[in-house]
Amino acid sequence: MSTQTCPAILAQGICSDRRYPYTHTTAHRSTRSINHQEERSNDTYQTKRASRNCDACMKNSQPQALAAHKEPPLHVIRERYYSALSDAEVDKNGLAIEGSFDFDYVDVSNTQSLSRIVSVKTTTSASSATLVNITLGSSQGTRRTQSAFSVAIPEDRKISPSRPLAILITLRQTSIGRYEDRLDFLFEDALLKKRFVISRTAKAIVADRSEHEALQPVKPFVPRTRTARPPILQIVEGGKDCKPPAVTAIRYIRTLPQALIPTNLKKFLSGLRPVPQAVDEVRKAFIPKVFDSATYNNLFKHLIWIEEYKMEEDVQCYDMSYVTLINHRNFYYLDVPGLAEQRPSVLVGMSVKYYRLTATSSIMCIGDIIYVQDQNATDGRWFEGHVHFVRRAEVGLRFHDSFTTSYTAGRRFRVRFRLNRIPIRRQHQAIDMVLNNDERLLFPVARDLPNRPVPRYKDLTLTLYNPSIAGNPPQEQAVASIVSLRPGSPPFVVFGPPGTGKTMTIVEAILQLLWTNRQAKILVCAPSNSAADLIASRLRQHLKVTELFRFYAPSRFKDQVPDELHPYTYIRDDGHFSMPPMSTMTRFRVVVATCVSSSVVSGIGMPRGHFSHIFIDEAGQSTEPETFISIKTMADARTNVILSGDPKQLGPIIRSGIARQLGLEKSYLERLMDREVYNLRTYYGKSVVKLTRNFRSHDAILRFPNERFYDAELQECANEAVINAYLDSPLLPSKKFPVIFHAVTGKDDREASSPSFFNVDELLQVKSYVQKLKNDRRFRTTDADIGVIAPYHAQCQKLRTILRPFADGVKVGSVEEFQGQERKVILISTVRSSKEFVEYDLRHTLGFVANPRRFNVAVTRAQAMLIIVGDPQVLSLDPLWRSFLNYIYLNGGWVGPDISWDPEVPVDMAGGYDKAVRAAAQLDMNEFARRMESLTMDEVEEELDANVDRPWRELE
Repeated sequence: MSTQTCPAILAQGICSDRRYPYTHTTAHRSTRSINHQEERSNDTYQTKRASRNCDACMKNSQPQALAAHKEPPLHVIRERYYSALSDAEVDKNGLAIEGSFDFDYVDVSNTQSLSRIVSVKTTTSASSATLVNITLGSSQGTRRTQSAFSVAIPEDRKISPSRPLAILITLRQTSIGRYEDRLDFLFEDALLKKRFVISRTAKAIVADRSEHEALQPVKPFVPRTRTARPPILQIVEGGKDCKPPAVTAIRYIRTLPQALIPTNLKKFLSGLRPVPQAVDEVRKAFIPKVFDSATYNNLFKHLIWIEEYKMEEDVQCYDMSYVTLINHRNFYYLDVPGLAEQRPSVLVGMSVKYYRLTATSSIMCIGDIIYVQDQNATDGRWFEGHVHFVRRAEVGLRFHDSFTTSYTAGRRFRVRFRLNRIPIRRQHQAIDMVLNNDERLLFPVARDLPNRPVPRYKDLTLTLYNPSIAGNPPQEQAVASIVSLRPGSPPFVVFGPPGTGKTMTIVEAILQLLWTNRQAKILVCAPSNSAADLIASRLRQHLKVTELFRFYAPSRFKDQVPDELHPYTYIRDDGHFSMPPMSTMTRFRVVVATCVSSSVVSGIGMPRGHFSHIFIDEAGQSTEPETFISIKTMADARTNVILSGDPKQLGPIIRSGIARQLGLEKSYLERLMDREVYNLRTYYGKSVVKLTRNFRSHDAILRFPNERFYDAELQECANEAVINAYLDSPLLPSKKFPVIFHAVTGKDDREASSPSFFNVDELLQVKSYVQKLKNDRRFRTTDADIGVIAPYHAQCQKLRTILRPFADGVKVGSVEEFQGQERKVILISTVRSSKEFVEYDLRHTLGFVANPRRFNVAVTRAQAMLIIVGDPQVLSLDPLWRSFLNYIYLNGGWVGPDISWDPEVPVDMAGGYDKAVRAAAQLDMNEFARRMESLTMDEVEEELDANVDRPWRELE
């Protein structure tokens, strides 16, 4: 099969070929739409529709859109470019270029430049051709870049049959990555009085071949499509013996509402439409026009439902087929890939439904019950079961005893997952509750604040539990303000940027409240168990087991709980976490729980107003309905609410694009910070305090996010022995600047049915850095000192795989997983290397890598050294990333291929760099086509002057 260079890809720099992303076979070109289809942001699964290709643009379009696509100017430009380049690649006028321009794999350890010779031959006995020049594509047009290739041309450029012209092509780049450039050979035929071009493409992959090939996609990426689910039929209950003890571990006196999605909303969400259109239609049909206390419940109930609908759809991606159940005693064990990463999340008591289709059996996880139907059943009965065990890669199920009569070893099942609605129902329950004096909590204003001076720490007779807070004015002020709050005050906010001791401050404030007010009872909540555990672990150093209670859901296991917190929990005789008697619960001075599970205190009957204070830590990471579970169920007119967190870091994870745009992604903390009463300059100490001393990072790591997000108010106060640990490291290009950007020109891939991206070239570069860190005996680094962040799940999975043999203890995770954490060394792999600038806008090209909050969290996790591995040509399209890259480059932290723009030029924060690149790509294609046409049509003079090239070069 003949191979030719794909013109659209030459211009844009990307292709789905497994080894070289820059060439296509003719057959490949016709199927390119599978791997290079335009990303869509619809909130529903894409259905299969008939589509057609524009071969010139390599674009997959719906039939009705194809005609519009072929209208000028873009299609015409690309069609001309395709034609011109195809012609340029063909040997012509008796000349042929022979030899390979493919350097194949180049070992990264090879520090020497590599060269190869190609030759220009003629098949004409009376040749009158001369090589005028060879021009690299990277040096032409509006997007000139530094090339990894160079060309040496002999002085005598006359081409004769007896003496082919030898050309030396040299590769001087040995950094991991993929390199290519177009070589335009310009010839002049004196007899024909013509100039013409023959083009070739030089390319190389710098990497270890075996490692590189081992990490390539195993199967081509094919998007998932939604599959129909069989209906749920009549149920045969499993009985009491079937249920795990965890289901009945807590006795609730209040039942949760079903809160099912309204039929009209569900019908609307089931339709396929672009997110912007859906947002507008939902806003008109379901969202109140005014946001106030009267419409508050209606707004958030609809946002919860919209998010639930999308979550229900997304969980389908974990469905499995052709799996087996392994029977051991009374349990049936099911392997669930991704269980250790909570993909999907399965809890004890969560359900699996099993039923018979025409040819195979199937299992479906929903709620708390399991339904089973035998293959040969004709009465439509279903058997009920429950999840009893959740292990690293399997769950243990229990069915009705009669299931044993239909079960046989080796039978195949299909597994389907559905959403556990308990957290959603708890949010609805809280939203529906009436909260007296709710204006000061929902929409506080300045008149809600007491008319008195800001309380001063030095005027209070406080003995600090944590002496390190002494001498830190913002922390002292936060403690003084919280202790001095009058009952029924508006929410108080502790704004805690990265590494400023926010949790330390909150713990101190809780302890001081308990000391100064013997009647104080405090409920402490956090979005995650890890955040709640951190607070409980610090409080337990000062509180007795009769004063502090850490509540865990019954589905949680003992080995998931820190050993030091076990005495502060309540565990039943059957080993499940639970609640002590009400008489005991009311005596605890502090109760710690997650935001969602905090509903348990109301559910068991504790009276509203029992807690004088409700603390919500990491409040920026929970949705407003999640935050209000504790507030709406337990607060009264005198309860004070204290929020701590950072609205500049990641907010809650929202899956629905509709819900995001309608406001569910905005946390209660962030919404309050937007109100005038939380203006730091006007109301500092009355309603809000901002912590400003950073105890985590070296100044070089802290400086950029400090200026961009925190008004340059953060001060470096960390332990010098820690933050200076890697100064003078051989890894650092600038020995006193512990920040590295390693430029890698790679390729982002997807495989099988996973839409997540990974980048093999960046994987290998990250692996190289981890190996060097661990092998350095002078700058000793353990696995626990290193964290690796990647924004895509597929990249995280492959990173864990390649690090496991020698660095299994290195934590690898998403930005979200690292929020609130720190490591001495942080490596970030940005993954995206797609350069289809003509096809994609910035949002599609960078994805969520360009999210400012994600950026802020990622670059503020490091204490002593920060290493970013990425493609600067893609990252620089985003003004925030371009500014950061300029900062690193100007401070000497750049490694790999050189920067391709002027870092001294001020960055336009309004953006538009992606549009400029797309426009330049179109211009370059148009100019190349025009140049090729002019060369093959225009005559040239016998006697050439050097200035004759000027207009030709201007056309380039």
